[in-house]
Formats: sequence, structure tokens, C-alpha cells
Amino acid sequence: MAGMGTAYECPILVWMISLNRDYSQEEYDACYALVKDCVTHVNVQYKPTDPDNFRTLLLAMLPLLMMRHRRIPRAKWRDCVTQNGKHWIEQDDLPPEKFLHSMIGYHLAQDNSLLGMAMTQGPQKKVINIGLGILVHKIPGRATLSSYLESLSHKLTPLEMASITAAPNADSILRRLCIILTLKSSYARAIGQNAAFDWARLEFDIDNKSATADGHALTGWEFRLYRAKLGVARGTEPKLVEEEYQCCCAFFRGCEDLKFVWYEDPKQLESWVQFINIDQMTKVIPKLTA
Repeated sequence: MAGMGTAYECPILVWMISLNRDYSQEEYDACYALVKDCVTHVNVQYKPTDPDNFRTLLLAMLPLLMMRHRRIPRAKWRDCVTQNGKHWIEQDDLPPEKFLHSMIGYHLAQDNSLLGMAMTQGPQKKVINIGLGILVHKIPGRATLSSYLESLSHKLTPLEMASITAAPNADSILRRLCIILTLKSSYARAIGQNAAFDWARLEFDIDNKSATADGHALTGWEFRLYRAKLGVARGTEPKLVEEEYQCCCAFFRGCEDLKFVWYEDPKQLESWVQFINIDQMTKVIPKLTA
């Protein structure tokens, strides 16, 4: 029942696209035409050789895919947005009692070869409080672990820094760093903060399962953490490279506690996270315009 605070209220679903290979000119053109026609609030320039531009197109297509999956024609729903950039979808032709609980809040995120959309359904004021954080488990370029950590220190509190550096080896240090950064980014996005937000105002104490913003406990929040491993074809003579990502979905449930839920079991993850690749995404393009 809506309003009763049951576990079934506002179910969370995540769709993720892996950029598992390079794309073709034809695929770019098909995606570009679709976004131009059907996602009018996204203003994308035509840049077929720019991989970032292609990522933007695929991200913009995710809400279309999700609504198609629900068998709701494109003409029957609208993409709405709050003043601070939080998106939700409204559907037409619903009776008033269903309409209020039919809003779909969503958030789009990306890093490197992984794109994602987190969504939930319920009353508009609740569903917009959703955010997704994605971070590749890798030190960028030729940086060392210590220089990478130093470059991100302004986003971390002393307690977080101590927790990260106390990890037993380099891989564990990087993992802890990625976990804390995705927790922060998912929360910041869920509340509609922009890139200028000071992440050091947030503190995540994962050892003691607590979190604060400006010193106040983040009561009522649920954080779902999981990892994604992708095989990605890279280079002119494609070689398969394995990439790992830390992901976190944040949602404000308004419950009396703070919840960290870790998904290590792939079967558990399959119940709410769906992975698709470029082939699967471009194959459904003809259906997404309907």
C-alpha cells in the first residue's frame, strides 16, 4: 500500500549500458536521429567521431527504452524537470487515483565505458530523490595511487582519508576510495546538487555504517552498492580489456534509519539491475520511436 512505508513502495530499477566496442557511423546516425526526434529536451550537436557525444546520445535513449519496456507509447508521456535538474516522467490517460503514484523519477550517470539510469515509481515528491554514482576502479593515466588520492583529498574528510589509507594493500585502498566517492556522488545527484557542490560536507563512515551531511545524520537514506565487470574491445585491432566499476544508487525512503545494502551476489543484483550492450541498444531503435 502506498504511504504505508512498505519495502515494496518505490521499487528501484537500474539499467546499465556497457560500451563494449567501438560504434559505427550508421549506429551513430540512428541514435542521433532518434534523440533529435524523441528527446527534444536534450540538445546534442552532430559529432559522429566524438565518443563522449555518442555516450550522451545513448544516455538520452535510456528513458525511451525504459518506457518502451513498460509498453507506454512515446506520445503518452512527458519528461518533466525540477528547478534543480531532477527528472521525472508523467503519463497521460490515467485515472486520478493512479496518476499521483505513477510518477517515474530517474537519474542518468556515466563513467568511461559504463552508462546507467536509476529509476523508481511513486509520488513525484519522493521519486525525484534518486541518484546514481559510477566510477571506474582504475588509477587514471600515468598517475600513482598516492598522487590520485592526493588529487581527490579535497572531496574527502580526515576520517574518510584515514579509513582509505588504513586498507591493507593498494587494491583495497583504491576500492575504498571508489566506494566513498560513489556514495558521495549518488547522494549529491539525488538531492540535485551540481558539480560545484563541496563533497567534503558529506562524511561516510563505512566501517560504522553511518553517514552525515554538514554534521547531521543522513537518516532515511538507502544506499545500494554493487560492482560491475565489463569486457571491452579497445584499440584499432580490438583487444578485450576487462574493466571494473564501483556503482552506488542512493534513494531517500524517509525511513527511521540509514541503510547500506551491499550486493555481492550476481543473482540478487539481477533482480533490480539490468545490463545491456551497444548491439542490444541499437537493435531496439526502430521500436523506441513508437
